[in-house]
Amino acid sequence: MPQPHASAVAIAVAVGLVTSCGRTSPGHTAVGHDLVTEARKLDLSGRPAEAVVLYRQAIAADANAYDAEYGIARALDLTGAYDEARTHFARALVLAPEGERDQVLRMTGISWTFSGQLAAAHAEFQKVFDRLRATRSFSAAAEEANELGRLHLELGDADGAERWYRVGHDIARQASDLAPWQVDLADLRWAHAQARIAARRGLVQEADDQARVVDQLIAKGGNDDQKVQYAYLLGYLSFYRGDYRGAAAALASADQKDPAVMLLQAKAADALGQAADATAAYRRIVQSSAHSLTSAFARPVAERKLAAGGG
Repeated sequence: MPQPHASAVAIAVAVGLVTSCGRTSPGHTAVGHDLVTEARKLDLSGRPAEAVVLYRQAIAADANAYDAEYGIARALDLTGAYDEARTHFARALVLAPEGERDQVLRMTGISWTFSGQLAAAHAEFQKVFDRLRATRSFSAAAEEANELGRLHLELGDADGAERWYRVGHDIARQASDLAPWQVDLADLRWAHAQARIAARRGLVQEADDQARVVDQLIAKGGNDDQKVQYAYLLGYLSFYRGDYRGAAAALASADQKDPAVMLLQAKAADALGQAADATAAYRRIVQSSAHSLTSAFARPVAERKLAAGGG
């Protein structure tokens, strides 16, 4: 599910394959490097199973290639081989340059999320959060806390989500020299989170009240890029109150590349009896090359739906 802005953490996760695998690992053979390059292209074009074949060849050519271990783990998750993916993420963590260990931990957390394992996923994200908080990296720690909030909410723990989103808001406010728009953004994200939490609890009025706070903060200016996330929020609230037509209308203005948006669109279409539209949305999810929390929430559902319907 999207955060109410394109956070540094979300961007890092979304493009992790490119940033972490875009160079030769120390000691990487030329053959191994070429194989990883081709595997990465396949993975990013939505062909993870083919990418896995080349990544295996790259690992055979160089058993200590970080980018091959990281890449195959990511691709295996997208093929549904979650247990094997985590063995490669563990190997990637051993081989990772110091500056990329947090990314591997996040991706391991996402791998556990694909399997619906809240406690195991939480443990990986919290390792990153604890390090960032200890080093007083307040902005980054707030991002990580919000990731934990999203994780808990979408895996069914609204109380845990509320705790972690509150931590994210409070830590974000500890950063020094915040510009007014940054203060508004922290408050906006907290209101956005509270609205979604209320929706999942069936508290319609509270959800609407928090959504109005989001709208008012956007109207102040300085955070115009949050309009697309506000559209997602309106779709989310409509969906969880059973207004599936309203959800579909609002989601049309949200980020059409986000698997969480696609999933709500598919579910709304299902509820409206629009089988063809639902199937098309589920297919878009499984065709996405995203390895992110939103993908981890959406992809397994889409795969089950398509398997059950023969899509």
